[in-house]
Amino acid sequence: MDMFIKVVRDNYTNFEGRARRKEFWMFTLVSLVINVGTLILDASLFSDLGLVNGLYTLAILLPSIAVGIRRMHDINKSGWWLLLWFVPVIGWVWLIILHCRDSDIGDNIFGSSDKYPDANDSDDDFLLDEEE
Repeated sequence: MDMFIKVVRDNYTNFEGRARRKEFWMFTLVSLVINVGTLILDASLFSDLGLVNGLYTLAILLPSIAVGIRRMHDINKSGWWLLLWFVPVIGWVWLIILHCRDSDIGDNIFGSSDKYPDANDSDDDFLLDEEE
């Protein structure tokens, strides 16, 4: 829930910088749960209107685009790659694969990495016998 609040409150229309996988996927998960909740609320109160869900979807549109663009920046891709959502099936699958990729190591043109701040960091740097 913290990642969702961070995206909505602190980065509502922040299209610059980088967003790690955890931030993107936690935002997506919480947004999906809230979306299902608003659908249930609409079905029980307003039957066919979809008023609450429509308002929620409209309110969350910009933060969703912003966190998606920042996620693309984290893997050193332009935010324009999000336009793949308009290519049925193939574009969707490719975009999900891109969203699942690990962060780029070190700095890229969009900023520095929170996960791998040094250019020589990686997951396999540390063996069991090594000390820092």
